[in-house]
Amino acid sequence: MLPSPPRFAIPFDRMNVATARTAESLPGPKGLPIIGNAHQVRPERLHLQMEAWAREFGSPFRLNMMGDPIIVSDDVAAFQQILRQRPHDWQRSTPVRLAAQEMGFDGLFTAEGEEWLPQRKLIMQALNHTHLPEFFPLLQRVTERLYRRFERASATGEIVDMTDELMRYTVDVTSALAFGEDPNTIDQSGDRIQQHMALIFPALLRRIMTPIHWWRWLPSPGERRLQRALKAVHGHVDALIARGREQLRQREPGRPRHLLEAMLMQAQSGESLLDDRRIRANVLTLLLAGEDTTANSLSWCMPFLAENTDAQEALAQESRAALGDSLVCPSIAQLERLDLCEATVQESMRLRPTIGIFMMTPTSDQVVGDVLVRKGERICMIHRPALQSAQYFDNPAQFRPQRWLREARDGVHDKRAFLQFGTGPRICPGRHLAMVEVRMVLSMLLAHFRVELTIPSADLEEVLAFTVTPKRMPVRLHRRSQ
Repeated sequence: MLPSPPRFAIPFDRMNVATARTAESLPGPKGLPIIGNAHQVRPERLHLQMEAWAREFGSPFRLNMMGDPIIVSDDVAAFQQILRQRPHDWQRSTPVRLAAQEMGFDGLFTAEGEEWLPQRKLIMQALNHTHLPEFFPLLQRVTERLYRRFERASATGEIVDMTDELMRYTVDVTSALAFGEDPNTIDQSGDRIQQHMALIFPALLRRIMTPIHWWRWLPSPGERRLQRALKAVHGHVDALIARGREQLRQREPGRPRHLLEAMLMQAQSGESLLDDRRIRANVLTLLLAGEDTTANSLSWCMPFLAENTDAQEALAQESRAALGDSLVCPSIAQLERLDLCEATVQESMRLRPTIGIFMMTPTSDQVVGDVLVRKGERICMIHRPALQSAQYFDNPAQFRPQRWLREARDGVHDKRAFLQFGTGPRICPGRHLAMVEVRMVLSMLLAHFRVELTIPSADLEEVLAFTVTPKRMPVRLHRRSQ
């Protein structure tokens, strides 16, 4: 369990700041003069580097990025303090906000102050789980499309990259639900919008962790590819918005049918902070976030299911009972029976978290544990050590989805250590939709197919592209006998 009472329960004005440690006093990897540790950081492996340094130097430790300190912690109490005190006492760090603004998706993702709450309310309302009856038929249609794709792959023995397939699915769902358009990327080949979006998050992370913005003066071939990708994605977003405006102009006045219409109607009212730039930024943010996290979370299930026959068969049994003779989940009532599907993804996120690091900065000096974090300094929270600690979970190395089922839970299970969707005022607004997609996809997949990973799971490579994604997830699907 968490320490009781947690140190962050003490109000800041009662802290003895004089005795708190500072970033400069913390241990950390030895750097070079002037540049510090900047030459050691590999953005695509940053979460793994930080986990290794935490094992070597303890937690918290510090990095020096050309004189800019970064405090790194794996303490759950610190996570809870920071995330629950957002957005007033903590916010995304300046490099994150500037990089997102430069790339054009500084909507709800980076909004602070008076800009944040109106956008938050609008998106929360649009993605609220109470709308499930309205969009459930669309989810069925897109999930059935994915079933047909898997059926073709199974019949030919094709090895599919599961991450790529699932990203197509999540783009189709997000676009249809939030913007009123179903792009059907599942059945497309060639130049798909995901191929352009796939370059954005890795570039965002590189820019956050690069002290000198060299790409503004000396663009590399990779930077030029990124600019072409950004141009294509922004063109796609602008076309979505233009069609949304035209559809809104042609139809009778009434309640918005999806999030894009809600944003456009608020902008037209003149009573909102939303303008074209913020609408464009939020559309792009939803496309990126809706695609990335859910697809990667589902993809990381594959090695655990492939290596655990009992877990795979238990999931198949639950799925077949809910689906019956249907290709996909036939009703919301049956969807609610698929608790093991959701538990399986939660367990894989515990062992392979898709959100590897959180990086925040305080709006004023704050004490976290016994460390003073000055205004403007960055603190980076690494998530996996707590998720794999016996302090929070029994037998933490074991893949056991049942630990997330209330009726099967026993021993230590502290959900406060599980922060994949965040917590507090800025908890992920799309978490309910993500879990609905999880139940739809896993139940369809396991009811009809057996999953085989075609490489040893030890050979799977984690890449930090803002979220933690597998470099590849090659899977062969075998049709189950009916």
